[in-house]
Amino acid sequence: MSDEWAHLDDELERARVAWLYFIGGQTQQEIAQRMNITRLKVNKIIGQVRDSGSVQVKVSLPLTDCIELAEKVSARYDLVDAVVVPDLDDFIEQKRVIGEAAGTLTNELIEGRDMGIGIGSGRTLSFATRTLRARPKSQSWVVGLTGGVTSGSATNTFEVATAFARALGVECHYLTAPIYCANPESRNALLLNDELTDVLARTEIADIGIVSCGALTQDTSLTQIRVVKDNLDTVLKRGAVGEFMGWFLDARGQAIDHFLNDSLIALPPDKLKLKPISALVSGGIRKIPIIRAVLRAGYVNRLVTNESVARALLQGPR
Repeated sequence: MSDEWAHLDDELERARVAWLYFIGGQTQQEIAQRMNITRLKVNKIIGQVRDSGSVQVKVSLPLTDCIELAEKVSARYDLVDAVVVPDLDDFIEQKRVIGEAAGTLTNELIEGRDMGIGIGSGRTLSFATRTLRARPKSQSWVVGLTGGVTSGSATNTFEVATAFARALGVECHYLTAPIYCANPESRNALLLNDELTDVLARTEIADIGIVSCGALTQDTSLTQIRVVKDNLDTVLKRGAVGEFMGWFLDARGQAIDHFLNDSLIALPPDKLKLKPISALVSGGIRKIPIIRAVLRAGYVNRLVTNESVARALLQGPR
C-alpha cells in the first residue's frame, strides 16, 4: 500500500466515523459493525475528532463531503454501502484511487471468511490489489466473471483475477474462452466443454462479485475486439449506453437486442444481482450513463466511485 493511499485511507475512515456518529446519528456499535472495525477503535476516533476541534456545528474534516455523497447515493439507489473518493484531474490517478478504495472495501468484506470471489476486468480493478491485505479462509477461491480479450495487459480478466488470487493467497479459476464468440452457435459449441461450463457455474455460486463497467468509446480494449468494432454503430443505435461485464445495456439497465449479447461468455447481470455482496467499481464522467443504468437495474448493492460521478447520480430522475 502506498504511503499516499494509506494516509487517504486513514482520513477517509476518520471522516466516515465522524459523519456517521455526529451527523448520521448512529451508535458506536452500529458504526463498528457497519465498518467492520472494533467499537474501541470507533470510540478512539470519536475522541480524537472531538479533541482536535474538528466537530463544531458540522464535521469539518477532509473528505466529509465524500462521506455525505456516499450516504445520499446509497439511499437513492438502495445500496448497502458506497464509497466516494475525491475527484482528480489525472485520468489514471483517478482510476488508481477508486481501485485502491475498492481494495480496502474488499478487505472488510472477506477477512477471515470462506467464500468464492468473482472478479471482473479493467484497469480500475487492477489497482484494487494494491490495498488488498485481508486473508480469507484457505478454502476460498477467485473466479474470473468473463471470458478474455486478446489485448489489454494487466486489465484482462485473466490477469486481474490472477492478481486478486495471488494477493489473497487462494486458488483461481478462469473462463478460458473469448468474451465474445463469432455468433450464438459458436458460443453454444464452446459450452459443450464440461470444464468451461463448470467454471461458468462457479461464477454463479461465488458469494461476492466485484466488477467494473465501460463507456462505448473507441479507446477501450473491449471496443477494439474485431466483432465489437464491426458492430459498434449498430449497438449504439439500439440504445446501448455502455457495457457491464461485456453485456451491452440500455439506459434502464436492460440488455439490448443484439447478437453480441447472445454470443457472450460471462456471468449475466441478473445472476450478479442474486449475490449477497456485489460491488461496482467505476468512475469518470464518460461512465455516468452506464453506472446509472447498472444502479437503476439493481445489479449491485455496493458502489465505489468519485465525487463528480456521485453528484451526477443524485441529479435528475433515478
